[in-house]
Amino acid sequence: MKMVKGIFIILLFYFLGQGISYLINGFVPGNILGMILLFLCLYFKAIKPDYVKDVANAFTRNMAIFFIPAGAGLLGSYGIISKFWMSILIVCSVSTILVIAVVAIVQQQMEGRKK
Repeated sequence: MKMVKGIFIILLFYFLGQGISYLINGFVPGNILGMILLFLCLYFKAIKPDYVKDVANAFTRNMAIFFIPAGAGLLGSYGIISKFWMSILIVCSVSTILVIAVVAIVQQQMEGRKK
């Protein structure tokens, strides 16, 4: 029963994010908005983390399965990727560095608030 409740909560936020994305003409993807809304609800304790903990752990343990469709899509786009591989590599490298930096700063801020 606990897993069903967790799946319902995660899907609820996914669909809320999709609805908001539709209202703003897809400016921000719905799955991103849903994750932000779920994060905010967990952060402000509107939802207990125990409700989604088991489902989140199950998703994390099986994350490789979720990359199979993306990998197949990349193989289908081999022609265009081979033309622009250097640009893609640069963009991926810069964005990875920026994400690592932002996560580090946010983590330090959140740990500072706990103390």
